[in-house]
Amino acid sequence: MGRGIAHASASAGWETVLTDAHPDTLPAAVASIEGVLQGAVTRQKLTPQDADRIRARIGTEGSVAQACRGADLVIEAVFENLEVKRDVLGQAAKSANPDALLASNTSSLSVAAIAQGQARPERIIGLHFFNPVHLMRLVEIVVPESASESARQEALEIVRAMSKEAVVVKDSPGFASSRLGVVLGLEAMRMLEQGVASADDIDRAMELGYNHPMGPLKLTDLVGLDVRLRIAEHLHSTLRDAQYEPPAILRRLVAEGRLGKKTGGGFYDYPPT
Repeated sequence: MGRGIAHASASAGWETVLTDAHPDTLPAAVASIEGVLQGAVTRQKLTPQDADRIRARIGTEGSVAQACRGADLVIEAVFENLEVKRDVLGQAAKSANPDALLASNTSSLSVAAIAQGQARPERIIGLHFFNPVHLMRLVEIVVPESASESARQEALEIVRAMSKEAVVVKDSPGFASSRLGVVLGLEAMRMLEQGVASADDIDRAMELGYNHPMGPLKLTDLVGLDVRLRIAEHLHSTLRDAQYEPPAILRRLVAEGRLGKKTGGGFYDYPPT
């Protein structure tokens, strides 16, 4: 997600810096962005010159402090852990411009909880991107009560500058997209458990019958089964609805290390990249 957001940022014309807790992964992130740019050139969606200009705007740094120095916008895309997100944004705030907008790409956690204890909670907002970022048009803007109206307006301008479409939602568990999308994904898993249909046929039913670009099980493989499990557990514990209880098949596959496309297998198997 981070590399996809960096690509969107650089495409909007902004100098962009990537960082990661494991700096040795940064060259692969940049190579992934270069692959997306080259694909766009091949399809004649970008000129080679435009692709070069986008690539030139992307740099890397080995720490949050270095990456955020003087930044006007910070978007964290770390895994769904409240304390880690608080820590990353807290570090970022110390290096970024005092008026910087700090955004979380969380897909389910309370943005107000992430902002709690931060120096400027009114400048913290949710910017929930969708994977793959360069293809998905939606960004969900999550507005906690602590956020200022100026932060909300800036978020809308940022999304438009990235050539994305925004929906603005209240800071509530799962927001709009995850709350609806997780229900569909979990029900597809239960159907697979019960032998209603194969994974491929369940996905094809949604792709062909409802015009979804990707079925719910393929999408879970793309997002990551471990990510979906954490989101489902969070929604189940906060909303107390049985429909959010993670199915046994999801827990089993995560325990087996089948986390989706990133590990070579989830509900489907994938060739090594």
